Amino acid sequence: MKRTLIECGWLVTMDDAIGDHRRARVLVEGNRIVAAGQGITADADEVIDASDMIVMPGLINAHLHTWQTGLRAIGSEWLGPDYHKNIHANLATHYGPEDNYLGNLVGALAQIDGGVTTVLDWCHNLTSLEHAERSVDGLEASGIRAVFAHGTAKPPTRPGEVPYTHVPHPRDRIEALRKSRFASDDRLVTLAMAILGPHWGTYEVAEQDLRLARELGLLSTSHATRKIADQVAPGGYKRLVEAGLIGPDHNLVHGNYIEDEELKPLVEAGASVTATVLVELHGHAADPVTLRVRAFGGLPSIGIDVEPIVTGEMFREMQAALLHARWAALRENAAAGRPPLQVMPVRSREALLWATIGNARAIGLEDQIGSITPGKKADLVMLRASDLNLFPVHDPLLSITDQAHAGNVDTVMIDGVVRKQGGRRVFPDDVLARRRAELVTSVERVMRAGGFVLKAA
Repeated sequence: MKRTLIECGWLVTMDDAIGDHRRARVLVEGNRIVAAGQGITADADEVIDASDMIVMPGLINAHLHTWQTGLRAIGSEWLGPDYHKNIHANLATHYGPEDNYLGNLVGALAQIDGGVTTVLDWCHNLTSLEHAERSVDGLEASGIRAVFAHGTAKPPTRPGEVPYTHVPHPRDRIEALRKSRFASDDRLVTLAMAILGPHWGTYEVAEQDLRLARELGLLSTSHATRKIADQVAPGGYKRLVEAGLIGPDHNLVHGNYIEDEELKPLVEAGASVTATVLVELHGHAADPVTLRVRAFGGLPSIGIDVEPIVTGEMFREMQAALLHARWAALRENAAAGRPPLQVMPVRSREALLWATIGNARAIGLEDQIGSITPGKKADLVMLRASDLNLFPVHDPLLSITDQAHAGNVDTVMIDGVVRKQGGRRVFPDDVLARRRAELVTSVERVMRAGGFVLKAA
């Protein structure tokens, strides 16, 4: 089994037992971390010189609709209704299996490029098993670690049809996936269910979907984006908690409009809550939920959501989540008439915790990834500390959370395999050139089919 020794300039582990170090080492054997810290001596088949780099756990993107990669920035000035009108009611209906494959492949490569080693792919334009299979093929071809959250489409309801809000998750499709390529959870891409939940479907559908997820041993995840008046089943999450159907195996996304009396039981039941702060600041009047989850004793998690509206870069999402939480805490303190705070209410380390351990927990992989801990999978990122936006490094944690961006990512290792090195992705250039051209052709066809014309900014 191959042994790789990484000579670190700075090491940020997110493991309290190991800590952070200047001039340390990480030893990888096969696809797992064997040792990390100072004083490590070992023979190795390969030595990676990261002596002028910050070595950190790979970032985890806990929520991304990767199939939308080819639609980047077309909705930068949209409001919420524009997104659903243009995407779900129009463009999504023209996507075929190969369109999903291309979006997922190029999107996953972009995530790797930006220091993300794992993504929860919330794939919610699926209308066939082939759609799902090709979406997974795209993720696997990239080399990223992923949780493929199988979702369903939200097309307009035609006369005589049952609206999607009343349609349970397709048992035949999810069972076919679970019994074939996803029969084992010991693989780089694993399976989850992206369900409607009570904001987007009836209570009966939510109950049926959650029971199915548990029957198949799958994480479930749902969108909670609507104000009470617009929810299909208001108060549905509280009812589901009371019925014992929600626990650590459920991930709720957004939650801006969920009131405390519903959010608190969710957190206490062990459900994870993922904020997508950039998107939520873009289009919602209610605050991202990070501080409330934190106040109820939960560990927040964060993700990107929709690249048609915001950047897919997790460093920017992490920084936005941190700055929003600080601003909200300062605002609330002032509004309560209390004296000015004497220490920063949200520390920078928390933001990296959300983007690593918090996200690993949210997607059901905390025992495998999220920190540089012996026994965990070797998912590592190395940032060039000599880049002028980072140099000089005084505290590597602060450099990561408050200064770094995707352009600083030099090397990415996923499952012990180097996927980017020397600032260049380890993926055939000729293949990527073809896939990029095919993606452009794909989205141009989709836009023509939908009669979509981008208005100039």
